[in-house]
Amino acid sequence: MNVSWDHHHGRPGSPIHRLGAAPKLGFALLLIVATVLMPIEHRAWFAGVAGVLLLTVLLSRLPLLFLARRLLMLSPFVLGVVLVNAWQPAGRANWLALAVKSGLCLLTVILVSNTTPFSQILRVLKSIRVPSLLITTIALMHRYLFVLLDESERMRRARASRTFTQRRPFHWHTLGTVVGQLFIRASERAERIYDAMCARGWK
Repeated sequence: MNVSWDHHHGRPGSPIHRLGAAPKLGFALLLIVATVLMPIEHRAWFAGVAGVLLLTVLLSRLPLLFLARRLLMLSPFVLGVVLVNAWQPAGRANWLALAVKSGLCLLTVILVSNTTPFSQILRVLKSIRVPSLLITTIALMHRYLFVLLDESERMRRARASRTFTQRRPFHWHTLGTVVGQLFIRASERAERIYDAMCARGWK
């Protein structure tokens, strides 16, 4: 399972993909900041932002099912913030506004991250003088996130091949076991990678 749309098997020839990383990141940042600060009474603004995002989806040719899955995957974070805000007496009138703003900002981030190669994003961060240590940390996290996902998928398949029951309680027990073993393997692999990088002169 990939966390972003594969640029090689996606639509790299689309107009959105061909845009430079700096203009896309700058426009997305301005759009997010303006959307967060804009009062909910300005409905024309939010309708316009939704229209721009819809046009971007069409021009980028990203699969709608892919975008829906990403929104669904990240929606618990938005729903959590909305529910916490809704339970507060002072924030009950603003929960809908918070949900709309969060959804638009989340879709903006998803579109930018899936139409811009990660290496270009890192170059933009470097050009605006983001600390090199932070850029290196982000690059390593992105690189080994896919290794971690592949490892978890292999463990899941191996565990499923040794399981002959579909009972739900056993399924959750199996999932918990896989997550625990994955944490141990990830820690051990991180130590080996760090030792190997230090042996090659990385600091």
